[in-house]
Amino acid sequence: MTPPPISTVSQCALCGQANQCAMAAGQPPETCWCMATTVAPEALAEIPAAARGKVCICPLCARPRPALDALDPAAPI
Repeated sequence: MTPPPISTVSQCALCGQANQCAMAAGQPPETCWCMATTVAPEALAEIPAAARGKVCICPLCARPRPALDALDPAAPI
């Protein structure tokens, strides 16, 4: 999936929605949602190289993805 173009630092680098980043809003880093939760490694790996270290992701995109087998009703148990 190709991420949408990002026009501001307040947009998620993966989905383009508001990333709710405290630092982008001029608040102290310790007040950001990402400081109180674990960001899924697979989410970090999906951030486009050009956006890494520049644009945050949103809480929804930061959540772990379910395994593909868990989504497949025909998968063996």
